[in-house]
Amino acid sequence: MLDLGGISRRLLLASMVAAFPLAANAQQVIKLTAVDGYPPRALWVNEFIEFFIPEVDKRLAKSGKYKIEWIQGWSGQIVKIRSVLDGIQNGLGDIGVVTTVFYGDRLPLNNLPYYVPFTSQNPHLVSRTMDKLAETFPAFRKQFDDVNQVVLTSFSTIDDYGIFVKSPVSKAADLKGMKINMAGANALYLSAVGAVGVAGDLVTYYNNIKTGVVDGAIMWMEGGTTFKLYEVAPYYLNVGFGTAVNKAITMNKNTWMKLPDEVKNVLQEVAVAYRERLSDLSASLGAKALKAHLANGGKVVEFSVADRTAWAQSLPNIARTWAENAEKKGLPGKAFLAAYMKALRDGGAKPLRDWEK
Repeated sequence: MLDLGGISRRLLLASMVAAFPLAANAQQVIKLTAVDGYPPRALWVNEFIEFFIPEVDKRLAKSGKYKIEWIQGWSGQIVKIRSVLDGIQNGLGDIGVVTTVFYGDRLPLNNLPYYVPFTSQNPHLVSRTMDKLAETFPAFRKQFDDVNQVVLTSFSTIDDYGIFVKSPVSKAADLKGMKINMAGANALYLSAVGAVGVAGDLVTYYNNIKTGVVDGAIMWMEGGTTFKLYEVAPYYLNVGFGTAVNKAITMNKNTWMKLPDEVKNVLQEVAVAYRERLSDLSASLGAKALKAHLANGGKVVEFSVADRTAWAQSLPNIARTWAENAEKKGLPGKAFLAAYMKALRDGGAKPLRDWEK
């Protein structure tokens, strides 16, 4: 007599066994909250949305093992502009773009490029150099470890810092007595010409100039044009301060440690691709922004190499002071400065001053 019950049990057991491989291969969904206080019209935020996130998704889709469910918090929805480092440290965001220039006290090594003006206008070179030094100097990554973060890349969104002012200026001496918005160590560039630095950020510069709080702002052309500074400060002084590493993609360390290796590798690889893309865009969009500046009635005042060299040489050695202060904190300031300058020269830069001497 046919045992239908036994057959049914065997079929059920077989179907359960067959289902196990499917369960084992089920896609893991990982939630990540991405943050920055700046709005999506800021170049680096736009590229995080339009490039970084889709590229991560595309690369993870190749194996199909993992999928990220992105929660995006821009424009201060989760963290304010100057609170991104703290927000990621405390877990308000899992990953984000930190404007490192705001944290000279906690991320001093990241901020070195701001203390060597008139050195390089090549965002590719300075970004790659900083990532290379991050691997060479353990103290670099320890800065981020101390704030519960892992740095994926440090990068530049700037081709060349200049100054937007609302009144005509023909030479450096004309800046004497002017109040100039800036971020971080940029203020140190102004001492030699008698101008005064006033702390601010990109989203406040326009109104500060319009309302007379300041007379201008240290900015790069793409950023200045995107935020329409030509309407309130039409005179752009092409002084050639150069570029600097002003951003970093970081992750909350607790989040990072929980991620599968495949996801970590993809995030790291895409961070480098994002860094290179931002460097390309900084250069190409700077040229387009200059045309837009001129088309909207803006003017450009060119400073000669002689003018720039004179400005650089008239400054106190702010890089050496930076290095000495770093040493007092137990950081390899002098070695880091020397390695940075050597790497830039090896990469083709021709600094107007030997800041390490």
